[in-house]
Amino acid sequence: MEKTIRIAGRIKHSSVNGPGVRYVLFFQGCPHHCIECQNPETWDPKGGEELPVEEIIREIQDTRYLDGLTLSGGEPFMQAEEAARIASACKETGKSVWCYTGYTFEELIQEKVPKAEELLKTIDVLVDGEFKKEEADDSLLYRGSRNQRLIDVSLSLINKCPQFFQEE
Repeated sequence: MEKTIRIAGRIKHSSVNGPGVRYVLFFQGCPHHCIECQNPETWDPKGGEELPVEEIIREIQDTRYLDGLTLSGGEPFMQAEEAARIASACKETGKSVWCYTGYTFEELIQEKVPKAEELLKTIDVLVDGEFKKEEADDSLLYRGSRNQRLIDVSLSLINKCPQFFQEE
């Protein structure tokens, strides 16, 4: 039986969801419900549309001029196994993978989220933490609030603690 994924939408060419030109996949379903979330329509896990994982992979592979893939939400870790399959396929073609999550890196490595490590192993940069209105800051690189962090995932998995990218 073919695996499917529930998505809220996708953008084939984005320059604001990580460096370079990126394919952005917006996952459907989110348990965080951040105040002033920019994508509240993604909260309902039964919303959006269900598509075969292989169809998404083919679409990404057929999209020209991409530097990478960005997993956004909703919450990508709610569908970690399927997201990992898509991210792995992108990594195999030399594309970088970024992921936005409301979870912290620490929560993910403590296995509080099923299949989190499987997805983490496919991600280059994790932007972690819920959006917090009281910490909102438009000057931050690729983040909406000061509590969110840009994490180098491969180094962080080796060290079992977050390794941060410095602001440029």
